[in-house]
This record gives sequence, structure tokens and C-alpha cells, in this order.
Amino acid sequence: MAFYFFFLLVSLAVNLVTIVPFINILYSLKMQRAHQVTRDAFNKRTPIFDKFNAHKAGTPVGGGLLVLINTMILFALCLMLYAFSSRVITSNYANIESEIKVLLFTFVSFSFLGLYDDLKKMLVFESDVFHGLRVRHKLILEIILALIIAYWMWAELKIDIINIPFFGVFTLGMWYIPFAAFVIIAFSNAVNITDGLDGLAGGVLMISLAAFWVISGSILDTPTLLFISIWMGGLMAFLYFNIPPARLWMGDTGALSFGATFAVIGLLLGKSFALPIVGGVFVLELLSSAIQLLSKNIEVKRSFPLPPYIYGCNTLVGRRQR
Repeated sequence: MAFYFFFLLVSLAVNLVTIVPFINILYSLKMQRAHQVTRDAFNKRTPIFDKFNAHKAGTPVGGGLLVLINTMILFALCLMLYAFSSRVITSNYANIESEIKVLLFTFVSFSFLGLYDDLKKMLVFESDVFHGLRVRHKLILEIILALIIAYWMWAELKIDIINIPFFGVFTLGMWYIPFAAFVIIAFSNAVNITDGLDGLAGGVLMISLAAFWVISGSILDTPTLLFISIWMGGLMAFLYFNIPPARLWMGDTGALSFGATFAVIGLLLGKSFALPIVGGVFVLELLSSAIQLLSKNIEVKRSFPLPPYIYGCNTLVGRRQR
């Protein structure tokens, strides 16, 4: 593990060196969210949400993009280093190339979706009441990407089983595809929701990835272990600049990509039912928002002044707004 800890430190150093120039670039490109009036999925005004998000105005959005770019470059360089050295790449799968392809495709494809959403929010017009991709459009694109990834995992990596603790191993066959797609979509949105008001996703993701880092090290899965090591180094650098007062926000570019990739890593390691435990905070955040949306849709009222992921961080302000 010491060898991979070295790669983590290298990634941390590279990201720390590049993050300040990157922030300056974001300022020059005006990748900053202005204070704005937002509407929810039901086209209703959200004044409490707007007030809580007022402090984000002027701070660049897109920190996830730098972590993604540096992770991709360093991961490719490390794989080349392995190829030209005598070190052996070990994996749980016979087709190592497909394992790497699944990881990278997930990481990149969901980031493009998030980047498009971020750009729509930065270049918003007054008539664009959703300030980004509409929920149904985003969900359709997420389903398409998740099904492609799940199919590759089933067809190329031959994954079609799930291990349920205390119950045993079950073979799903082709039903593994919709199951894996659901897990990927759920965690992609869960991490995006968790990032929420105060940029909570980065720290929670670091803790969760540490668990998978240990698991992948115990089973000697080189591609996954190497990828997590480099990714964690980038997240550490991002977190330093994300602590209050934040100089940088992750944005959907990072949150959607990181959530989907976190789910894929859990699936590749055969820990699909450990995902809700390792990523328990993400699950709770997702459930809180689901309850909020369902209560507004069914009862035509909110269960909470805001979903708990926001309300819990701002109790006093929330009381004044009620």
C-alpha cells in the first residue's frame, strides 16, 4: 500500500500546484454563479434556498473539472509506467482493459453531462427558470449512460452476480444491467445533492473512498487501487480550497461524475450492498430530497422548510424564514 500512497501524494502535489492557476482561469472565463431567483422541479419559487445560496455568488464553480483532468492524466501516466516497468498489473477480471474502460468512461461521460449543466447555469437567461438541465432531460441522459456502463460490466467483465450479506450470492443474469444502472444513477444524484449548500460531497467522498481503497488493496486490484489513490489526492487538494470561506465549488461537473464513479467502483469490487453503508450519508441525503419532492407532489406542501441536507446546516436561518 505504501507504493500507492506515494501516488496519492504525487496527485496531491500536482493538484495543489495547478489549482490556483485553474481558479484564475475560472475567474477569467466568468465561471461564477450570480445571485439568482431559482425554481424547483415543479416550477415554484424557492426563496429560502436562494437566501442560503447567496454566499455562493461570485465564487468560481468547476473545481471537479480540475480533479478530473489531473486524475485522468496521472492515471494514464501511471499505467504507462507499469507497462514499461517490471511491475505486474493484477485484477479481479481477465479483461483488464475493459475494467479500465468502464472506470474512465464513467468518470468522463458523467462529467460532460455535469459540465453542460454547469455551463447552462453560468450562462442562464431569465426565461430559463430551471437554471440548468431540466430534471427529466438530465435523468434520461443519466439512464442512457448508466445502461451503457452496466451493459459493458455484464458483457465484457462477465459480472452478473450480487452478494447479499447473510443471504448468499445470487445470479441475476441480464437483470444485472438494470440493477447496476439504478445503483449508478442513484449515487450520481446522491453525491450531487450532498454537495448541496456547503460543498459537503468532497469530504464525505474522501472518507467513503478510503474504505474502498483498503478493500481494493486487500484483493490486489491494481487498476482500481491506482485510480482511487490518484483520485483521493486530487480531492484532498480540492478540499483545502473548499473549506469556508470557499475559493472554489465542485459543481455538477465533479459531483455527477464522482457519484457515478464511486458506484461503479463499488460494483467492480463486488460490494454493491456495501455501497449504502460506505456511502450512507449520500443515501440519507438522497432520501431526504425524495421525501421532500414526494410530499410536495402528493400533499402539495413541503415536509421540511428545506430538505435536511440544507436545513440541518442552517437551522437558525431556517427558523427565521418559516
